[in-house]
Amino acid sequence: LHGTNMLDWRLKLIGKGEDSLPMPTKKANIAERSRYIPIRFSYEERKMLRILEAGLNVCPYTDPDPTLKPQVALKEKIRGISAMLSGLAVASSYSEGQDLLKNKDFAHLAPFFKKVFEIGRRHKIMNPDKMRTEYGKMMILLQDATSSQIQDALGFNLKSGIKTVYQFLHERNALDMLSDDDIHIATREILGNGRPKYEVQNEIKQKERVIKNIVKKYSNRNINEDELKFCLYSITDNNNFLNANSLPIEKILKTLKKYFNPDRIEEGYDLSISTGEGGARLSHDHKTQFQYVEQSLTLWKEIMDNMFMLWSLAEDDLLNEERPYQYKDTGQGYHRLQECPQVSRVMHAILAATKQRMGYWIGESTIHLGDHNVPNALVFIDKYTQVPRILVPIVTAIEGIDNLAKQASSLKYMNAAFGSPEEAKKAILVDFFRHGFDGSGADNFFDAGSCIDGRLTSAWNWCSQLEKKKYYPIFLLTGFMGFDGDFQK
Repeated sequence: LHGTNMLDWRLKLIGKGEDSLPMPTKKANIAERSRYIPIRFSYEERKMLRILEAGLNVCPYTDPDPTLKPQVALKEKIRGISAMLSGLAVASSYSEGQDLLKNKDFAHLAPFFKKVFEIGRRHKIMNPDKMRTEYGKMMILLQDATSSQIQDALGFNLKSGIKTVYQFLHERNALDMLSDDDIHIATREILGNGRPKYEVQNEIKQKERVIKNIVKKYSNRNINEDELKFCLYSITDNNNFLNANSLPIEKILKTLKKYFNPDRIEEGYDLSISTGEGGARLSHDHKTQFQYVEQSLTLWKEIMDNMFMLWSLAEDDLLNEERPYQYKDTGQGYHRLQECPQVSRVMHAILAATKQRMGYWIGESTIHLGDHNVPNALVFIDKYTQVPRILVPIVTAIEGIDNLAKQASSLKYMNAAFGSPEEAKKAILVDFFRHGFDGSGADNFFDAGSCIDGRLTSAWNWCSQLEKKKYYPIFLLTGFMGFDGDFQK
């Protein structure tokens, strides 16, 4: 809580006044969190989402050839955006689509186009594993559509705000519901975690009773009970996101503290790393590396807890008409290089709060945003949504070892290869805590090393070498399929 309170304070200090930056997402304050929690879809919105996904799936929109003259490139963008909008209009309503193709009056359907793209953005924020390829295509299309030249060609601005729980309740004079004493019970995610079935059932019944009482209490002529339930369920979705994305980090932190002591080195499980050894770009003794891993994981958890807010600000930066992108060769191919002022301010506030909470800091504090490492806010979002994809397979393998030990053949393998199931766990963890945080994974120290983004680069580098590890069979035996997830969802 101390770290979170510090984050509030830093945000106010960094901004030009108390209202210059939105408040952070906090587990304890649902009223503030709701400002960044997208609201669930209605049935009609789900139909529009399916049309958008289908359109993006076949849409060939991409960056034009960088060698083209500016006017030629602009025509290519206008043609691509017009084709996408025309396809959406025809798929939604054949008659209106036909009219659009005849008169080319896109502004006439501006509310529809704004809504359908808002739905796509809302869907992605609520479900980071969805639209893995379509989302990037959609955002670069929206980036181009917000430019003044293309706005003039279309006759309107395609940009719109995200529909959130806070906004929905504010418009209907029902914000008091967010301050109800039982709001946490009504919106918590109920997890089994090996508990007796009757306990889980009792919690479910309690939650249902509380929801019923809350929606009855706060319904009015502007909002009915079903709409209030929709808001409560949307907040529950956010709690589900926090559990799914923060819980793996908490578990890894627990294993770090359970199996390793910063002040005592167990034989064979020294966390020390040295530059040049095993690809490492850093040199840390056992205690320093323990603290470096601990602070890195703590920072990742703070970022995950604030991800909905960061995602909202990232989209604001991407679609900022006053700070257009530049299409440049960054050394890693051509990218849209764009400043990210809002994300940068909040990331520095999160970093400052984490430093205050930890009481120490090891390594660099550089946050790459809007440069050749992290060219824009879209890359930033993609980078940090990888954290649970990296950690979940590790947690699954560690937790799965106990079940493997119940099988004679698996137990025999672990005893022969590692000495015991517990030693197998420690073999995985010591390697990850050493070489998943050793500054490796880039061509130079500035691009990787101990900077904020370099820590994640090192972890990805470790992932790329997993199949060469002695313990790789344990990952396969516990169901490992890869770190990237499913791109077809």
